[in-house]
Amino acid sequence: MAITEREAQHLERTRALPGERVPDVIEFRGVSKRYDSGDTGLEQATFSIKRGEFVFLVGQTGSGKSTIMRLLIKELDPTAGIIRVAGRDLRDINSRKVPYYRRNLGVVFQDFKLLPNRTVHDNVAYALQVTGGGRKDIRAKVPDILRLTGLSTKLHNFPDQLSGGEQQRVSVARAFVNHPPLLLADEPTGNLDPETSIGIMQLLYRINRTGTTVVVATHDDQMVDRMRRRVIELSGGRVVRDEHQGRYAGRGDETTAEFGALMRGEPAPAPRRLTEPGDLFDDAFQDES
Repeated sequence: MAITEREAQHLERTRALPGERVPDVIEFRGVSKRYDSGDTGLEQATFSIKRGEFVFLVGQTGSGKSTIMRLLIKELDPTAGIIRVAGRDLRDINSRKVPYYRRNLGVVFQDFKLLPNRTVHDNVAYALQVTGGGRKDIRAKVPDILRLTGLSTKLHNFPDQLSGGEQQRVSVARAFVNHPPLLLADEPTGNLDPETSIGIMQLLYRINRTGTTVVVATHDDQMVDRMRRRVIELSGGRVVRDEHQGRYAGRGDETTAEFGALMRGEPAPAPRRLTEPGDLFDDAFQDES
């Protein structure tokens, strides 16, 4: 799928210069989360994600994937350790600043979370309204994102008039309409059939190509194996594998050619790196006026 002129301009603004170090958009350092029930959600998790990466979080139910997502959107605070987003410590965001921080995140849920009494257009426009977007902003951005997500002919439909795949496309459109630097998707294909799931993942990949970092928590092993992006595997709250161009279940089923490359010590190509996040998250960290 070709990207639009607007997307190409956005990508050019965020492209890394030769030799320029690309900082981490997400950094977890020794992060643990223990719930009041005594259960462990995360245990000494350490990893980082660069700008422009497409990363899968995989693991069994209860492995820690959703805990990571909830920590990133500041729905939870860690028991121990440090989480940085765009180089900024999330501990520095007080409760009043959380909404400003979340404006820079796109979040896609398994159960869509659409407003049932609003049309497709108004569901997407709502994401702009709550972040202070005016009518001019809505007129400029909503048609573009509906075209990107293949929903141009559905703008007057209500959620109950859409298929599951179309509802998830609305959810993705709403998450991306502000062109956030970071998009989080928690089991985005969990309620969809395989063919529809492919369309949703193609859409997330296209969004990633515009420069947005995409993190997907999933049980969809076939999709992970097909896309071969970076995979972070969790088990019992611990990171047990971090592999570029990985599979859902890790190595062990390589083709002959892949095994030969592994034996020759040929490294996997590094994931695409883009440039500085800049001050995209600054509003969340500024002092109260």
